[in-house]
Amino acid sequence: MQNDTVVALATPPGEGGIAVIRISGDMSARIIEKLFSDKSRNKVKSSDLKDRYFNYGYITDYEGEVVDEVLMVYMKAPRTYTREDIVEIHCHGGMVPVRRILELVIAAGARMAEPGEFTKRAFLNGRIDLSQAEAVMDLISARTEEAAKASIRQLKGSLTEKIGSLRERLLNLLAHIEVTIDYPEEDIEDVFLDDVANALTAARQECRRLLDSADQGRLVREGIKTVIIGRPNVGKSSLLNALVSENRAIVTDIPGTTRDVIEEHLNIKGVLVKIIDTAGIRETVDLVEKIGVERSRDMMKEADLILFILDASEPLGEDDRKIMEWLGGRRALVLLNKTDKPAVIDEAKVSELVKADVIRTSMVDGTGIEEVKDYIYNMVFSGELTADNEVFITNTRHKEALIRADRHLKDALSSIKALVPLDIVTIDIRDALDCLGEITGESLTEDLIDKIFAEFCLGK
Repeated sequence: MQNDTVVALATPPGEGGIAVIRISGDMSARIIEKLFSDKSRNKVKSSDLKDRYFNYGYITDYEGEVVDEVLMVYMKAPRTYTREDIVEIHCHGGMVPVRRILELVIAAGARMAEPGEFTKRAFLNGRIDLSQAEAVMDLISARTEEAAKASIRQLKGSLTEKIGSLRERLLNLLAHIEVTIDYPEEDIEDVFLDDVANALTAARQECRRLLDSADQGRLVREGIKTVIIGRPNVGKSSLLNALVSENRAIVTDIPGTTRDVIEEHLNIKGVLVKIIDTAGIRETVDLVEKIGVERSRDMMKEADLILFILDASEPLGEDDRKIMEWLGGRRALVLLNKTDKPAVIDEAKVSELVKADVIRTSMVDGTGIEEVKDYIYNMVFSGELTADNEVFITNTRHKEALIRADRHLKDALSSIKALVPLDIVTIDIRDALDCLGEITGESLTEDLIDKIFAEFCLGK
């Protein structure tokens, strides 16, 4: 438990209708006793405060002058967010009343909370584990419905349950091995070694299942970086405008209109997509356009998905074939554009050359735009897989911890097969347990915990 009492503005700073100031700690009730008066301007004693009842009244300074008209609610530990006494003051959302109330609360004995300190206290006081605490920040920063759903599942403990189950199995295995080591009545039977190997294999499989969801989880959390590639005048900028439903990029018949990358974010069925329009790729002597072409190629290397546009009304050219070579096995979707004109490109041949799916589009009448959106959505969620029914690894720290846990389990299996003494095998199993414990916070250093919560917003 933290011994001091902290305060922070829990709503965004600036002007607004309402601001919420949150106080947490043992002194919360005594602080509000000094500052809050009821509607009759009588000071309210802490012993008279009802748990979870809104109180209408005033915040006054030490000379009795009214600072603001407020609603105040007192929440008694341990049934609170931090498992400490909490007071929330709902005041007017102007900079002056908020600043004055914060100054009075600090003068009464509180200190300003550090970023994420309320959630950190919830973690330290055992209300949530570290993965759930991180889900709080993910939920706040979620930009799409699917990202929010994934965060809520983690906040409700879906990842905690998975990791907890895996750790429990490894702890039981470790206990079984150590009993065998401590009481060696006879030689270890091959059956026992097979059982240990099978248990380690099952644990590795669970680790791999979680790791396999990491790329998908990253796309849910951070969005799909999608790059539009093609030679000049095939319809790249028109596609960007069609996807974002506004004239974001300049469209002309003049080749090389787009000379730099244009970025836009859009929400496709709850999936965040960072769409990037690039300069048309062709041989050119224009220095500015040449730089744009190089940037286009750099963007291809970083993309999660490449939308490669071809003009279906013209034969494949050298620039088209050069782009095909640059794709180099990257995830791509080919768009045969301008299908409102007579087609001269063989769709099957293009699909074979690029080794990618093909969609026929027309920016004139909107053909294929919804199919492109469906493809992008299905890239994250295929079949029945959605954020509602699956645990995703959305956090890079969690992914790295799982990779190390999997490596230790692999080493333990190798040691079993090589008939290495079991007390050596237990070292790798313990290391795997520590790695898994880093996800939930059971085996993290204080410095790393401080670093994680430092990335939270103030007041949460």
